[in-house]
Amino acid sequence: MRHARPTRFGLLAAAVVLADHAPAAAGMPSVTLTDAASLRLQTLSFFLAVFLASALAVRWAWNALRGDFSRLPRLSYPKALALVGLWGVLFLLVLTMIAGARELMTPGAWKKDGLTYTLDNGKAPAPEPPAEPSDQERLTRLKGLHAVLAADAARHDGRYPPADATSIPAGEWKTAHPSGMRFRYVPGRSVRDAGKVLAYEPELFGDVRLVLFADGEVRRMTSAELAPLLTAEGR
Repeated sequence: MRHARPTRFGLLAAAVVLADHAPAAAGMPSVTLTDAASLRLQTLSFFLAVFLASALAVRWAWNALRGDFSRLPRLSYPKALALVGLWGVLFLLVLTMIAGARELMTPGAWKKDGLTYTLDNGKAPAPEPPAEPSDQERLTRLKGLHAVLAADAARHDGRYPPADATSIPAGEWKTAHPSGMRFRYVPGRSVRDAGKVLAYEPELFGDVRLVLFADGEVRRMTSAELAPLLTAEGR
């Protein structure tokens, strides 16, 4: 007696039954994947399906062009797979170069998130304000200015240089404040003008300023004490 061969409908029905089987019970062993592994398997399956479909589309488009460009060789499906894989590697290389250039242009703005990088939304710590210079630093800077002015005056019969004199380095005019603001200068003085203001600090360190007089004396004066000396000279 011959056994009937299973028809296609029978094979399809058996596949549906096996795919839709109920969970094993009564102590029967059952092997399942974790949620993370199942999600990764679905992702890989989707990627593989898209990859194979892309190769098929490339093969069809390539061979369709052979009708207009007869010199093109016929593209087989394995070669189409290799071509799509090569394009994928090239795109990955370009994207990696772009990501590297982006990190170089914005260092610290990206953080590693798995295999990729995402923007670091954490606020960067605020930079510390520059430290205020000490009184000794302020005094040293003002005395340094006087030394340069006095050396120039010694070459010009005791007359201090004008405010725009190129013989005085630009750095000598800067105060010790982090902003680098210049000293206030009173031109037209000579070393013989004792008791007259030659230069003084702007209001950068509170109300008390360091004031340089024409004879080289340096005093600590408030703005209220300095104002009459400048007003009497029409400054």
